Amino acid sequence: MKKYILLVGFAIASQYAQAQTLKNILKNADKVLNNQSGGQQNQGTILGGLGANVSNTEVVNGLKEALKISAQNSSKKLNVANGFFGNQLIKILMPKEVSKIETTLRQFGFNKQCDQLILSLNRAAEDASGKAVPIFINAITNMNINDGLTILRGGNNAATNFLKQTTTAALTQAFRPVIEKSLARVNAPALWQSIFTTYNKLPISRQKVNTDLTGYVTERALAGLFTTVAQEEANIRTNPAAQITGLLKKVFGS
Repeated sequence: MKKYILLVGFAIASQYAQAQTLKNILKNADKVLNNQSGGQQNQGTILGGLGANVSNTEVVNGLKEALKISAQNSSKKLNVANGFFGNQLIKILMPKEVSKIETTLRQFGFNKQCDQLILSLNRAAEDASGKAVPIFINAITNMNINDGLTILRGGNNAATNFLKQTTTAALTQAFRPVIEKSLARVNAPALWQSIFTTYNKLPISRQKVNTDLTGYVTERALAGLFTTVAQEEANIRTNPAAQITGLLKKVFGS
């Protein structure tokens, strides 16, 4: 019995952390392009929350620069020990569907095993985060003015949707082998699939557990990455100290 419980302890996956969406890059952008004509870029556009007398081209370039810096800062913060594990907002925890199993395991004295599994999942995400910067930079560099203005006019999900649409496939491809290698050190994927394939077949298992542990952790790692980019981007827009270039000061400064 204890042997089986021990195996279950090594097979519990991470709780979905709610990824925050990137806030609107520019608040009150309803005035953008109101005075445009003939396809020419309107000069001297004044947007709420932005510096005055900046052109649409400067606004988009400022947006791209802010996202590049946000991506670099995010990867640097996450690609270290406790980048995920020490951040309660994105820390990968036990999933809700197996929370009762976790409680039982801990009651039987398997706290150490549960804690070690949680740590290994977060370490895998931390290892993979170093692969993010060139992928983000490539997508942001290729952003054209139409992409930028679409984000400016969009809702709260506009910037998140742009990054997800242009980087998720490449990020997944880059993250997955790193996470797989990290998890393999404790044989977690094989144990996870073996135990929870059986668990999912039980009549009491209303909420099925994803048997692809590597895919599961990869998804949570990306969610944490996008959440962190959102925080960094918001900081650049609202914190003068974070506006470290002349363009950022001009576009986002008061």
